[in-house]
Amino acid sequence: MPYMGVAEAKHIIASCPKQDHGLLEKITKLGVVTTHENGRVVKESNVVIVCTKPNVVRKVLTEVSSKVTRQNLIISVALGVTIKTMEKALPENTRVIRVMPNIPALVRMSASVYTLGNNVLDGDTDIVQKLLCSIGYCEEIHESLMDIATALSGSGPAYVFTVIQSLADGAVKMGMPRAQALRLAAQAVMGSAKLVIDSGEHPDSLKDDVCSPGGCTIYAMHSLERGGFRSSLIEAVEIATNRAKAIGES
Repeated sequence: MPYMGVAEAKHIIASCPKQDHGLLEKITKLGVVTTHENGRVVKESNVVIVCTKPNVVRKVLTEVSSKVTRQNLIISVALGVTIKTMEKALPENTRVIRVMPNIPALVRMSASVYTLGNNVLDGDTDIVQKLLCSIGYCEEIHESLMDIATALSGSGPAYVFTVIQSLADGAVKMGMPRAQALRLAAQAVMGSAKLVIDSGEHPDSLKDDVCSPGGCTIYAMHSLERGGFRSSLIEAVEIATNRAKAIGES
C-alpha cells in the first residue's frame, strides 16, 4: 500500500534544470506539477524545499531572491550550506530552516535533524516537524552540530549497510545461502537498534548481555577489537564531519 504523505501530489510543484528532465518525468507520473522555472516554484509555494548540490545553492537562491517574500518558508537539504549563507543570498527577514534527513526516509525510518534560521515564525517549527516526522524521526539541534549529524545519521546508513553486507559475507563464507544471510543480518541490526531505543540501556551493557563467558560472541568481539572495528567507525564519523565542514566552506 502506498504511504500517505502530508500533502497531495497535486499541491506540490517541482523544478529542475532542463538537462535533468528525466527526474521530472518520474514525479509527473505521481501527479506532481513540474516546471523548469525555479521562480514559479517560489511564487506558487508557501514551503520551498531546496534540494540541490551544495555548490549551486547560492546561485539558485540568488536567482529566486526577488520572488521570495515573508510568506515563503525556505527549507534546505543541501549538505554543508549554512543558515548564514542562505540568509545572505535571500531578502532580509526570510524564513530559513536547514535540515538533514537520511536515506531510510524511503521506508519512513529516517533519522532527521533540523536547525532554525533567525527569522522563523512561531508555527515554522511545527511545519518542519510535520514534514520530517512523516518520513521518520526528527530532532532539533544547534547548527554547530549539523556537520556532525551529517556524518553520523546522514552518512550512517552507508556504514550500517556495509556492516550488514559484511555480516552476510561471513555467513556465506561459512555456508549459508546469501539471501538468507542478508535477511538475518538486516533483521539483527534492525532489532538491535530498536532494543537500544526502547530499553534505554547503554549499548555496552546490551553487548555484555550477549557475551557469555567463554562463548562464541566474546571470541568474535575480541576479533573485532583486534581489527580496530570501533576505532574505524569513530574515525569515519570524524572524517565525514570534517568533509562536510570543508564542503560548506568551499
